Amino acid sequence: MKKLVAPLLVTCALFLAACGVDTTGLSAESSRPATGTESALVTITEYGDLQCPACKAAHEILTKPLLQKYDGRVRFVFKHFPLQAIHPHALEAAMASECAADQGKFWQFFEMTYQQQESMNSAAFREWAAELALDADLFDRCVRSGIKRKTVLADYAEGTSLGVNSTPTYFVNNTRVTNNTIESISTLIDAALQSAAEIPL
Repeated sequence: MKKLVAPLLVTCALFLAACGVDTTGLSAESSRPATGTESALVTITEYGDLQCPACKAAHEILTKPLLQKYDGRVRFVFKHFPLQAIHPHALEAAMASECAADQGKFWQFFEMTYQQQESMNSAAFREWAAELALDADLFDRCVRSGIKRKTVLADYAEGTSLGVNSTPTYFVNNTRVTNNTIESISTLIDAALQSAAEIPL
């Protein structure tokens, strides 16, 4: 196995070099943070697509109200599930958000993708990065290199393995939400919090 690692790394390096993109200072790993309370016993996970209108709506009418309602008791994790067949900019948007995360601005960029979803394209991503005062060269090289593609598609593969086939799809801890309403998700959160409270220290 070890003998295969070096050739694989060389192949990847040559591929990126062939694209003419300098990857100095870039990382393939995700810097994307969770939000909410890091030590919370209940985690809400969303598999979403940044170009998905339903995800944009759900962020306002489900995610934000839930985080406010359960402030201090839950954490929220966003995972990428770009539906490339119907949303042509979704994959690049996901990679761009990961590039913004490397500069500590994942959630700010995330919000901008929803606020200006209708004008989403490659040029817009650079404009949003400038508005967020990101290092323009670092961001541009990160997006053009495709270095974040693997981490985005790893989220997609994980979602697929869990039966995700549409966006947004939510989970409360390991339980899939089957009805995207405040009431339905709150019921699952309340049950998870109750269960956690009953576990002896």
